[in-house]
Amino acid sequence: MHVLLWSFRCRAGREPAFEAVYGPEGDWARLFATDPAFLGTELMRGSDGTYLTVDRWTSADACAAFLARHRDAYAALDARYEPLRENETPLAALDL
Repeated sequence: MHVLLWSFRCRAGREPAFEAVYGPEGDWARLFATDPAFLGTELMRGSDGTYLTVDRWTSADACAAFLARHRDAYAALDARYEPLRENETPLAALDL
């Protein structure tokens, strides 16, 4: 399994919208779920208001192939939801 970890800080007052978009039923998960190699997303909120996403894929190659095929859709979602975020930081890509 390949796991991607991202950290986010949401803009104040935008938490409900952020959680709806980045959660396991949100727009990101729906885009990823168009690929059978996608295994799921988790969204966690820290006590300091930061968020962590955990995206699971069958393999690093499958994830990379998906991102290459869906580069435009990925970029469009990223731009659309930028107003919800103060920052985003990729933390790790792990093969488990």
